[in-house]
Amino acid sequence: MLSKILVVAHLLLGLTGLAPAATPAKAPPHAPRSNPAVGAQYDTTHVYVAPGDFDQLVSSLIATFGGTKSKQGVFTVTPTPSETMSQLVLTPAGSVSVFGFKTPIPYPFGAERTGYLVKDLDAALHLAQAEGADVIVTSFPDPIGRDAVIQWPGGVNMQLYWHTTPPSYPPLQTAPENRVYLSADKADEFVTRFLRFSRGKLLADDRHAPGIEIGRPEGTYRAIRIDSPFGKVTVLVTDGHLPYPYGRELTGYEVSDLKNALDRATASGAKLLVPAFASRGRQSALVEFPGGYIAEIHAATSP
Repeated sequence: MLSKILVVAHLLLGLTGLAPAATPAKAPPHAPRSNPAVGAQYDTTHVYVAPGDFDQLVSSLIATFGGTKSKQGVFTVTPTPSETMSQLVLTPAGSVSVFGFKTPIPYPFGAERTGYLVKDLDAALHLAQAEGADVIVTSFPDPIGRDAVIQWPGGVNMQLYWHTTPPSYPPLQTAPENRVYLSADKADEFVTRFLRFSRGKLLADDRHAPGIEIGRPEGTYRAIRIDSPFGKVTVLVTDGHLPYPYGRELTGYEVSDLKNALDRATASGAKLLVPAFASRGRQSALVEFPGGYIAEIHAATSP
């Protein structure tokens, strides 16, 4: 219900040594059945902050990426009693669902990284379970649909939600990437199963990606890139020996001008944690927005 409540609020209220070598991940061998996704513009990163940091975070995200926000409200977004401030931030680079709980957060909420809108929740849950996902929060109703939370091999939690009447948003200018850090033991299983579930495509599997991308310039690591109707996923396969803040960022946002975006971010209260660096056709940096939300921001570089 987390992402869905915010979407509804918007509609109603306006607006190496780093990892051992591994066998490359394989794309699904069979033809896809049906695509469960509605579209990447309906999929949000879930960000939990203290109520006192809520407004500054929302303002900083819009200052950095542009876009709009829903009217802020207070909702119950869990199947058990709770109360949270909530707001949906819609930017050209991706959507963010912001939560500022006024009560203790019921388990396991707060550990899910994203909310994915699906066409049919029962069908999506059946497909996810068939591909090895665990349903850790069974479906529960709300006034405009239903919700559930699943966990993939490697401990990757995602929320699935469904609307009785789907919302309608324009496509994103650039789709964000869901940045998933996994061990070598679980990476191939996650990739294979998630590709089948999402009806995605394996874009790249680089077993010798430059270690500078995870703060380890002396070595290499394995980087896997996926695209699907849900959006982009980057899987970073490491030994877990990561310097701060790597592994803490949930999402990578693509912008046209990295320097301008970083200037806007820092001017609106964000901290630059990792200065811009170049690697594999992009310039990247890591920032911490007000309230502690850490994100990667990148821009493509000229060939």
